[in-house]
This record gives sequence, structure tokens and C-alpha cells, in this order.
Amino acid sequence: MKIAVSSEDGKEESIVCPVTGRAPFYIIFEDGKFSKALKNPFAVGGGGASFGVVQMLSNEGVDLIISGKFGGNMLRSLEEKGIKYKSVEGKSAAEAVQEAEGK
Repeated sequence: MKIAVSSEDGKEESIVCPVTGRAPFYIIFEDGKFSKALKNPFAVGGGGASFGVVQMLSNEGVDLIISGKFGGNMLRSLEEKGIKYKSVEGKSAAEAVQEAEGK
């Protein structure tokens, strides 16, 4: 399973970012292991962040997105792409992934 976690700095130990579309980074985990960090090009700017982020993560083959809060546009975009989501607060990216994978 490929999981993307929103974060402030792109490190495994960083706390899950409370926002999704405007998160500064996404950390990608494959089968529970750190794969890479992506700088979010949609973190600043005009509208359309949700669609852009979902498309970017869909292109990466992500199955699940973990973040703090998900807005309506983000949820609609995720549903259209068939990507699952989980809301998590106060945990590190690595902890959130372990929890999501049932470890």
C-alpha cells in the first residue's frame, strides 16, 4: 500500500499537518517504509489546491492520504480518484502510517 502523509517539513518524525490541500509537504510511504518527500507546489497560490494535490498524489499511485482536516473539494476529488483518506491529529507521520496499516 502506498500512503501519503501531509507534513510541515517532509520528515518521517514530523507531526501530521492539520491542513491537506495547503500542506507544505507530502511524505510517501510504500509498504510502511519511507519512500520520498514531495514539496507541495499547491501550498501557496490561488484556488484549486485540492484538485491539484489529489492529481499529484494520484500520479504517484497513492492509495491513502493521511492528514488533519479534509475540506469538501478535497473529499470530492479523492472520491473521484478512488483514493481513501484518514484524518489524524497529533501523531508523527510514521506513527500515523503504522496505525493505518494496523501495526
